[in-house]
Amino acid sequence: MKNQYLYNYILGIADNSLILGQRMGELCGHGPSLETDIACTNISLDLFGQVRSYFQYASKIAGDGRTEDDIAMLRKEREYKNVLLAEQPNTNFAYTIGRQFLFDVYHLAFLKELQKSTDLTLAAIANKCVKEVSYHERFSSDWVKRLGDGTEQSRQKMQEAIDDLWTYTDELFHLTESDKEMVSQGIGVDATLLKDAYYNSVKELLEEATLHIPDSKYFQKGGKKGIHTEHLGYLLSDLQYMQRTYPNMEW
Repeated sequence: MKNQYLYNYILGIADNSLILGQRMGELCGHGPSLETDIACTNISLDLFGQVRSYFQYASKIAGDGRTEDDIAMLRKEREYKNVLLAEQPNTNFAYTIGRQFLFDVYHLAFLKELQKSTDLTLAAIANKCVKEVSYHERFSSDWVKRLGDGTEQSRQKMQEAIDDLWTYTDELFHLTESDKEMVSQGIGVDATLLKDAYYNSVKELLEEATLHIPDSKYFQKGGKKGIHTEHLGYLLSDLQYMQRTYPNMEW
């Protein structure tokens, strides 16, 4: 493929939103309140809308006859490039909010930089997505503060979620070979330059939420290279069910 680096770079961005969108979609009908349930479902729909734009572009670049649906639904587990954070399960509402918050802060900063890409298609997608992700970040941040500075039970659950999810945050800033190539061409975002500001923003909000900042120095990685936790396989079995049960189905 002539543009293999660009194709893989797009997957690295889009798969995060695809997998996280699926996770948020699992909450439909299961939110702690009707308003929150609808908000989480809308976030899921936003993420899937972003994914469609990315995969339409990836399909065009691939030029091998695969559609956006094929790319989204018919890859094997090791072919997905999402970070491990995105695939973590909805253990409870605190985990859902903690996962969303830790990703949103990164996602918003990333999209703001992607708007500057020399690839006009990626820049346009980022420009459209920024408004949506700004809302996602406000929503998850507000809930972290509400749970952290709420009751003793809500604070305990929120702290447990942050402690467990923290180990997946460093991978957000790892660069793959495709990332490095796209950065060198002015197309991609050098995520390593976002790291300090990310942790400063996260720590500032956690302190406001009266939560402790995890002191763990050990971080998990592998998702960007296709090495995932056991959770992704179960998620994909749901995500891909219709396409694999009814091959070549079109909406």
